[in-house]
Amino acid sequence: MKNAKAFTLAEAMMATIVLGIAAAGVLLPFSTGAAVRAEGVRRTLSAKLASDLMQEIVNTPFGQIVAGYNAASEAEGMVKDTNGVVFTDSNYTMISRDSMCDYVYVPQESGAGVAKFILVKVRVYYSGKEIAIIYRLVSE
Repeated sequence: MKNAKAFTLAEAMMATIVLGIAAAGVLLPFSTGAAVRAEGVRRTLSAKLASDLMQEIVNTPFGQIVAGYNAASEAEGMVKDTNGVVFTDSNYTMISRDSMCDYVYVPQESGAGVAKFILVKVRVYYSGKEIAIIYRLVSE
């Protein structure tokens, strides 16, 4: 038996361990790339949702913006499209958004009388973390 040409159990186990470590090293960039891609998809989707809500607000008559959109929010999984229908796709389940609208005066105005500008802020969150924000000054 001294001239046997086969692997021992210990050698086979060591080869398996070395192969597992090498495979993990090769697969790590792929899993990291998938995570980066998923983050990019979330950011793109969030920017689109923020832009859509901002456009909806801007298209609202000036006198109705603050009453309709100040402190408005949509909970996670309850984000709606422009027709008021909740998105049912799984990409939207962890997304929420809110808006803030305040009358503001520009430096050229005296601050007396009715404000002619509204500062609109739209924020989109993924799993409670702010991921996109848009500001816009809307005039009368």
